[in-house]
Amino acid sequence: MATEPPPPNLDDLEQRLRKARPEPAETGADATDRSRAMGLAFRVAVELVSALAVSVGLGWLIDRWLGTGPWAMVGMFFVGAAAGMLNVYRAVEGLGLGRWSKGPADGNRTKKED
Repeated sequence: MATEPPPPNLDDLEQRLRKARPEPAETGADATDRSRAMGLAFRVAVELVSALAVSVGLGWLIDRWLGTGPWAMVGMFFVGAAAGMLNVYRAVEGLGLGRWSKGPADGNRTKKED
């Protein structure tokens, strides 16, 4: 009868299991920062897409009403893109990430110190 090799060392098995296990979940400040960043990214995406969708829809309705072909829809696409970018800028500025922030108590807008 052929001799079988000895079973692998249990310490080796434990080391391989440690490598295969996922890292512990983030807790505390790291998880909070990550969720805030994901929230901001989702908000930016929704604001861009919704501004474009509404403006293109309005352009399509204007084209059907006036019979102007795609011209109103094309024009409203650019209006929607500008509105979406403005909304994103306002969202980022409100978080204190923009170049301009609220000034002293009088409410004047002043340039942030670099």
